[in-house]
This record gives sequence, structure tokens and C-alpha cells, in this order.
Amino acid sequence: MATDTLEKNAAGSSRTSAAAIRRLLLDNGALTALIVLVIALSALSGDFLTTDNLLNIGVQAAVTAILAFGVTFVIVSAGIDLSVGSVAALSATVLAWSATNHGVPVVLAVVLAVATGVVAGLVNGFLIAYGKLPPFIATLAMLSVGRGLALVLSDGSPIPFPDSVSHLGDTLGGWLPVPVLVMIVMGLIAAVILGRTYIGRSMYAIGGNEEAARLSGLRVKKQKLVIYALSGLFAAAAGIVLASRLSSAQPQAADGYELDAIAAVVIGGASLAGGTGKASGTLIGALILAVLRNGLNLLNVSAFWQQVVIGVVIALAVLLDTLRRKAGATPAAAGAGGGKGKQALTYGLAAVVTVAIVGATSFLHGGSSGSDQRKVGLSLSTLNNPFFVQIRAGAQAEARKLGVDLRVTDAQNDASQQANQMQNFASAGLDAVILNPVDSEAAGNSVKAANDDGTPVVAVDRGVNKGKVATLVASDNVAGGVLSARTMAEKLGGKGRIVILQGQAGTSAARERAAGFAKGLKEFPGIKVVAQQPADFDRTKGLDVMSNLLQSHPDVQGVIAANDEMALGAIKALGAKAGKSVPVIGFDGEADGIKAVAAGTMYASVAQQPRELGEIAVRNALKAAQGEKIAGAVKVPVKVVTEKNAADFG
Repeated sequence: MATDTLEKNAAGSSRTSAAAIRRLLLDNGALTALIVLVIALSALSGDFLTTDNLLNIGVQAAVTAILAFGVTFVIVSAGIDLSVGSVAALSATVLAWSATNHGVPVVLAVVLAVATGVVAGLVNGFLIAYGKLPPFIATLAMLSVGRGLALVLSDGSPIPFPDSVSHLGDTLGGWLPVPVLVMIVMGLIAAVILGRTYIGRSMYAIGGNEEAARLSGLRVKKQKLVIYALSGLFAAAAGIVLASRLSSAQPQAADGYELDAIAAVVIGGASLAGGTGKASGTLIGALILAVLRNGLNLLNVSAFWQQVVIGVVIALAVLLDTLRRKAGATPAAAGAGGGKGKQALTYGLAAVVTVAIVGATSFLHGGSSGSDQRKVGLSLSTLNNPFFVQIRAGAQAEARKLGVDLRVTDAQNDASQQANQMQNFASAGLDAVILNPVDSEAAGNSVKAANDDGTPVVAVDRGVNKGKVATLVASDNVAGGVLSARTMAEKLGGKGRIVILQGQAGTSAARERAAGFAKGLKEFPGIKVVAQQPADFDRTKGLDVMSNLLQSHPDVQGVIAANDEMALGAIKALGAKAGKSVPVIGFDGEADGIKAVAAGTMYASVAQQPRELGEIAVRNALKAAQGEKIAGAVKVPVKVVTEKNAADFG
């Protein structure tokens, strides 16, 4: 009997322990996931668990985390805010526009930027609380309005940030990043608001049951105004930190960051149904996203697969939330006294585990021998454009030929993401970096950091305005622009009305090609430019912009585009006119462009030979890594492709 009793007690104790562990994992799913990620990436990459790289992760998580803290208020109250990315860009643009362009004192400019975020949030809150608009629709409208106002104020071009504010992107003592400090401060403020204030308790009440909260005496409409105003304030802070890192206010900055912010909140344990969520969980969610991107970069995982992995993680986070609610496990409510000791114990245990992993992985990788193979990073502005895909193809082919380990990243036309990737390259200890800047101004800080580390940087296709590059490998864009203008003038007999589709504002390629167009057209006073609009080197935007311009200029007689993608979009908009009554000239000589020239729908393209750009960039990067002297600029000649010689470029 005694033996049976002991066995039953042991079995019951085992079941109780298993249930306790299960409950602990469910209650702290995000923290568990973060620890597992750190363990896995530390084992897979010896470059991951270093002081410099951990600080990089903190910097890369900062903007998303600050945005997410504001979004936490909204989600806890069962709302949604899709506008935070646009509000961040607008606030930063207001600061730079007022301080740099109009001489407003920096302190006042910062106040104006913060006020811009608060006002945007108040507008959201008013539309939702008093206008009865669904949060999704109201904030979606503000997303568009905020981005549009940022583009209007900046005229579509980056604005240099005041030096005194740019220090927010620097480090203290040469090692502690200021963005990390700002993230911690904003996180503490968010935690205090959620756990120690009346408005914080109101958020949980509204999210739990809005009607019950109203019947309990809460002024729900006024509380929503405050909630969305706080979200706008945190978005403004995030925008200022982001612009400080880039030393410029980018009107297209933080595009899509609202989705990362929402993901961080959900991964951190908040429920989209409202009523649950805490600042610490949101911070962990932002760190998980940053750790994933950083680790996958270090492991040289394709940028396309990175998106797949992050999407799977978000889906698993929502699934975990569902399982947690079904199991009856709920995160400790902010400000709940009884759970604080347990929460502190959990975080303490996590810290101990992390320290143990640090020691183990340091031992694991400490004895590994280094490879003699040269490692080179290639950061491309986008891989959603055939021209840059061809640069990658040429670079990869040359790297294989020379025995170089080439690591390619895709910045997805996001200057901030490219800055993160450049930091990750530094953590990986690469011998050289090839940089195709999203924005020539914003890339300056990343190049300066590489200069300080002694890592040579080779710029390809686009230059860098600040910082020292070993060489610039590019086509002669000005000469190509002149060729485009002359080719169009000759086709039209020196007279006609034309439209110019410009490239992405802020890039040296767009600027130089536009200068070439202007220079070439000066020789032909009979050619009148009736409209010039940016289409951002994108085929879809080229189609849309050209369709719009045809409404006001139906009699256009020619189109010059700053790349083939925009030219192909214009051809779609022109329909049967393309190649017959309206000649279209592109730039790049990409495969689809050459096919269109051969078919007669595109009159000509100025060919750049992008594969050759990639090959030359790798050769020069290897020379720079070996300390060899190289030319400050390598210009690849451009050629005009017409129907007569299109077959030669196949």
C-alpha cells in the first residue's frame, strides 16, 4: 500500500511538474522563442554572439520596438493602427524641413515633429471615436495622408537632418548606441503607462469589453483620443531615431514598418482581440524580429527566404496565442502585483540560461580555425528589378571564378534596412563590401562606419555622398542621359512634345540621368518637355504615372524613361501608340527592354551591361581587400540599342 501511494504521489508530482512547465512556456512563449533562437543562431554562427553584434541587434530593433510600444496601447484596447510608419516618416520630415530648409531652431523643430505625431494620432482617434469609422479604415486613410504629406514637404527627396539631432544615431562612449537607450526609455514609459496609470487601466478595460467599460463610467471616446495620440507620439519618436541613423529625413522611410510593429506586439503575447499585452512582451517581440533578420543575414540566407521565415514566425505567434487562451493561460496583467515576483523570477532564469549559452557557444566557436577564403558582402537596393538581378548574377559568377565567398542581401528599397544589413556585414567580419545604395545620402553613415572598421567599400551603379568608397563602378549615367535625349530628338526631327519619367529621388543614378537628359535637350530647343514625374524605377509605377499624364497630355509625341522598367510600364499605358506614333526610350539594356526594342514597341534603350558591373565590382572589391591600389572610379561605357542592333545584345 505504501509503495502504491508513493508511486501515485510520484506520478501526480510528475504530472504537476509537466503542467507547470507547460503553463510557464505558454505564459512566456515569446521569451522561450527568443532563447531558442539565440541558442540556435549561436550554434550555427560564431559571429552571432559577440558584443558588437548584440549591440547591432539592439540598434536594429530600436525603431520597430518604439513604434510597437505605441501600437501596444492601441491593440490592448482592441484597436489597430496602420499609420505609424507613415506618421514616423512625416514627423521626421517636418523636423528636417523646418530646421534645415527654414532655419527653425532645432528644439522648436523637434517639438513640431512630436506635435505632428500627436495630431495625426488625435485625428485617428477622432475618426474612430466620434466618426464611428472602423480603426482599420481610419488609420489606413492616415497612412496615405501621412506619406503624401511627407512627399509634398520634401518634394520627394531626402532632407539632411540637423547635426545636433543626428547624434541620436551615434554611440555613447564609443560603444553604447543611443537608439538602444531611447528604446529602453520609451519602453519604461510604455510600461508605466500600462501598469501604473488610469489611462493604462482604461486600455485593458476597453479592450476587454468596451460596452462594459462605458457602463462602468469610463469616457471611452475621450480615452480613445488619448490612446491614438500616444501611438502617434511614439511613432514620432521612432521617426526621429530612424532619421538620425540615416542622417536624413527620407519621405519613403518606415514604409511597411507598421506591419513589423503589429507583428512585434502579437509575437510578444498581446491578443488582437484586445485586453492583454505588456511592454516587456512587445520588446521581446521586436527583438525576435531583429534577431531573425540579423542571424539569417549572418548565415547568408536568401532575402526571399527570410521573408518566408518571418511570416511563419508571425503565424506561429498567433497560433500560440490561440493555444494559450484555450489552455486558460493568460499573460500577467501589467501592474498586477501578484505576478511580479514570478515574472521577475522568469526573466532572471532566462538571463541565467542566456549567460550559460554565451559561455558554451564561446567555447564551441573559440577553437574553430579561420578560412583563407575571402568574404565579400553585396548589398543591393532591391532584387525586385531585373537590372539588379543581373548585377547579382554577374557578381556571383565572378565570385565563383575567383574563389570568393559572396554574401548577397536585398534592402527592398529601404535605406534603414540597408543600414542594418551593413551593420550585419561588419559583425560577420567581411573583407570588403559592395554597396548599391538605396539612397546616396543615407548610405553615408554606413560607409563611414565601415571606414572606421577598416573595411573597404566598393559602390556599384550609384555613388555615396558621404563616406569614402574605394571605387565607384558605374555606367556613365550623364553620358547615357545625353545619348537618350539626342536619340529622341533625332527620331522626332528636332521638334516635339515629350514626357520624362524620372528615377527614384535621392539616388545618384536618377540625378545623373536627369542631368544628362537636360544637357542633351539643350541642344534641341524645338523639343518641349511637357511633364516630368518620378516613377521610382518601377514598371507598375511607370504604367500608372504614364496613364495619368496621358489624361492631361494626350498629344505627347515621345517618352524618355530613366530605366527600362518604367519605359515598359509607359508602353503598356500607351497601348497601340507605343513604337508607332510615340517612340519610347529606356535606359539599362535589361533583357525585357531589349526584347521590346527588337519587337519595335520600344524605340531604343541605353544599355548599361549590368552583369559587367557586377563582375567588375567583385574584382575591385577583392583587390581592395588585398590592399591593392585601384582607380577611384570605373566607368562602364553605355551603348544605344535599337531595332537594328538589338540582336547583338541578346
